[in-house]
Amino acid sequence: MMRTIEAYITPSQEVTDWADPVFRVLTSLIFIIGGLGHFGEHQYMLDRMTDSPWRDIINMAGNPSWLLWLSGGVFIIFGLMLALGWMTRLSALLIFVTLVPITVTVHIAPGHVGPLFKNIAILGSLFLIYCRGPGKYALDNKVPFNG
Repeated sequence: MMRTIEAYITPSQEVTDWADPVFRVLTSLIFIIGGLGHFGEHQYMLDRMTDSPWRDIINMAGNPSWLLWLSGGVFIIFGLMLALGWMTRLSALLIFVTLVPITVTVHIAPGHVGPLFKNIAILGSLFLIYCRGPGKYALDNKVPFNG
C-alpha cells in the first residue's frame, strides 16, 4: 500500500525540473526581504544587537551599524543572484558565511529559539544549494564562467 501511495504522489519530470529554481527563489526571498530590513529597520536591528548577550563580541567584530549595512548588502545582492541562479555556489556560500555570525550573536539569546532554528534550517538549505549547484533554469547554465 505504501508503494502505491508513493508511486501516486511521485512528481512528474516536468514538476521535478522546477524543484531547483523554485527552491532557489523561495530560499532567496528571505535574504532579499531581510536584507532590505537591514536598511529600512536599521535602528530596530541595532537595538536588537545591543540587547544581545553577545554584544561585546559584535562590537569586537566591528561597528555594529557597518556590520548591519554590510550584511544587508550581502543578503540583497547575493540573494538576487541566488534567485537567478547566477554564481549560485558563491552566492550560497557568502550568504551562509554571513548568516552564521548573525545566528550566533543575535539568535542565541533568551526568547529566540524560533528564529534560531529557522536560521539553522535556512543554513541547511544554503548548504544543499551549495552542494547541488544551480539546477535547471539558472543563468549559471547559460553563461560560461571558465576563464
